[in-house]
Amino acid sequence: MRVRLTIVAAVATLLSSLGLYPLFEGSGWAWSGFGAVVAVAATGVVTRRFRLPAAVGALTALGALLVYVTARYAAGYALLGIVPTPDSLGRLNVLIEEGWRAANRYAAPVPRGPGIELLATLGIGAVAVMVDLLAVRLRRAAPAGLPLLALYSVPAAIREESLSWVAFALGATGFLALLLADSREQVGSWGRPVLTHRWSEEPPRRRPDSRALSATGRRLGLAAVTIAVAVPTFVPGVQPRGPFGLGESGGSGGSQTVTTPDPLVGLKRELTRQTDQTVLTYRTDDPSPDYLRLYSLDDFDGNRWTYSPLRSSPRDRIAGRGLPSPPGLLSARTRTVTTRISVADEVRNMTFLPAPYAPSRVSVEGDWRVHAPSLMVYSLRDNAAGRAYTVTSLRAEPSAAQLHAAGTPPPDLLRRYVRVPNDIPQPIRQLVGTVTAGARSPYEQAQKLQDWFTQEGRFVYDTAPAAPKGTNDLVDFLLVSKRGYCEQFAASMALMARLLGIPARVALGYTSGSRGASAEWTVRSRDAHAWPELYFEGAGWVRFEPTPAGATGQGSATVPTYTRRETAGARPEPSDGTSVAPSPSTSTTPGAAAPAPNRRVDGGEGALAPDLESDDGGLPVWLPALPLVLLLPVAPMLARMLARRRRWSRALTPRAAPGGPPGSSGPPGPPGARPSGDRPHDVPSSADPTEAADAAHAAWLELRAEAIDHGLPWRPGDSPRATARRLTGQLELDPPAAAALDRVARAEERARYAPAPGPTTTLREDVRIIRTAFDAAVDRRTRWRARLAPPSTLENFRDTGSRALDAVDRLGTSRLRRLTSRLTSRR
Repeated sequence: MRVRLTIVAAVATLLSSLGLYPLFEGSGWAWSGFGAVVAVAATGVVTRRFRLPAAVGALTALGALLVYVTARYAAGYALLGIVPTPDSLGRLNVLIEEGWRAANRYAAPVPRGPGIELLATLGIGAVAVMVDLLAVRLRRAAPAGLPLLALYSVPAAIREESLSWVAFALGATGFLALLLADSREQVGSWGRPVLTHRWSEEPPRRRPDSRALSATGRRLGLAAVTIAVAVPTFVPGVQPRGPFGLGESGGSGGSQTVTTPDPLVGLKRELTRQTDQTVLTYRTDDPSPDYLRLYSLDDFDGNRWTYSPLRSSPRDRIAGRGLPSPPGLLSARTRTVTTRISVADEVRNMTFLPAPYAPSRVSVEGDWRVHAPSLMVYSLRDNAAGRAYTVTSLRAEPSAAQLHAAGTPPPDLLRRYVRVPNDIPQPIRQLVGTVTAGARSPYEQAQKLQDWFTQEGRFVYDTAPAAPKGTNDLVDFLLVSKRGYCEQFAASMALMARLLGIPARVALGYTSGSRGASAEWTVRSRDAHAWPELYFEGAGWVRFEPTPAGATGQGSATVPTYTRRETAGARPEPSDGTSVAPSPSTSTTPGAAAPAPNRRVDGGEGALAPDLESDDGGLPVWLPALPLVLLLPVAPMLARMLARRRRWSRALTPRAAPGGPPGSSGPPGPPGARPSGDRPHDVPSSADPTEAADAAHAAWLELRAEAIDHGLPWRPGDSPRATARRLTGQLELDPPAAAALDRVARAEERARYAPAPGPTTTLREDVRIIRTAFDAAVDRRTRWRARLAPPSTLENFRDTGSRALDAVDRLGTSRLRRLTSRLTSRR
């Protein structure tokens, strides 16, 4: 029986699964996954009693996993609530489809739901089956690390942000524990080729002592995990990739493909963040500033918008030169806008520069480059955190007549920006025709689409829409729920424009924010936004705003004047005339206090706004943990003191005897008699053999702990008297200490082997004398280590865990053997 190895394999799976925490909201998935691992482990313990082939055992574990998820997620469709039926399997299939849709629709962390939890549970359970098969059934613990690595790699592959070192350390520790447990099992079975499954019932002292080997393995494992966590911090150029991180391959010469993150991932998290802190501030000569754009997404794959792979070369550097001309901006009226932007120091991993469209020159320090078709400004290695830069941009002011009379876009641009998948649902294509009926030009079609989203369609702005059930995400948003946030509105309008033959793309960045008393504009995390850009020949890329604004929408979103149908016949003012509605959570009061600037900001994966820590003016989040941190240096010393006190307390507590009250060791004495426990040093006399033996054992264990703490060799195979002789001669103890050591050894010897133990009244004082002698015999460093960081404390924890696993082994072996015998006898 390999109960110990089974438990360690389950624990390793659970520790590795904790790395999935960034992917899901809430903890329901974790508890459900825990239940799946327990079900797989329990099935493995039972089935291994019948010596089934490994393949059959694995199939049985998969069956147990199916029963578990049926009972948890489809009990109402199953026989007796647990037995799978066609109806329950159908229900599980529906939940799996819902889970996949939610995973594809939402940014991490994905909102909680039964479909998502079921997917996580099945994944964790499947890994548990593979680990159990490899490590326990096939005794191949090293390859069992592959499924554990796969479990850890899921969030690393989905999220651009590096995982927490704590998650890595937990997963690595679980795998190392699995390797050590497997080695211990193999060492423990050496020399027992017959009935090796019976070894676990033998007393621990009759099994090979593998403690030294285990200690070595633990030290090596701890060192390996520590080095793996710490070394990357000190290696130049090795840094965790953040949400805005870009990679550059090859040398510095030719063109390289830039790997970029998915910008839509994390947008929802920024909009639903409980705190709303400053991302950047800026000053501009534009009385009504336009949005600040970060990304331009030009590719729609049927599920989400992304941008095409960027090709970067040294020729794209912007230092000392102007940017390429904006595509298509040929005849529309423009005016030059100068904006001075300062990004907060706390921002991390922002390698795209927010800038008003269309930038014509950017003055910034560092290696920054431009993507000519989209005018995105990015860097392969520099970060925008703490930088101040100036953007000179051309703000287009097209008239309604110009947009009405816009010509046909260039063929190559038309092919690129009207491309859509062939499997767009037919109801969506019909909806586009219905909404834009009667429009006389692409410009009027775009106006009708915008008005339908903001007014006629009765859409609701909601940052936490429910996951669609049994329908396509796009169909659900446009025809069923009509609830969503800026990502859904922008992506849907851009797609519908492409279905009409209008070149369209999705832009992500920030709204203009809010203006303060000093003419400085402030952009906060909840000003993160997505909007569609449509192309009209002569005017270039023009911003539209389908997301509801104001108190019932995204507070700082604004609708450009030139996109409003009621102004179609009027010439626009020199400025677009848009007003900025401050975000409900943003203070525009003059002199309002800004958030504290010393908070760390860490970019979430693909997030527009950086990941800001809460600064709500209350107690710091670390304050409750401060006492624990302060206690850490003295924790070993306190643990040693508590262990000593508990050991003597148990040994010195009188036991209840017949005829006496609890806590008495005999019948009540005459009035005025001295209580039996009121003796020198509170050590039982030899009147009660059981109490005296307990005191002798406590004194011997204390002697052992003191020897280990002082770095003295302790040989478990030596008798008490031989140990006393060796320590006396090795340390050259003075007569009082040697006599005390001899008394403790003789008391332990008599407690073990004699019918009645010897005198024990001085044992506690004897241990104090021996401790003092040990202090005098060792150097100062060892003496202080014995007091502040006693090694026996860690050994106690290790022995406790080992005894617990040994007890589980013996319990599982004996009970399952009895169960097997009963089943066999019935046959």
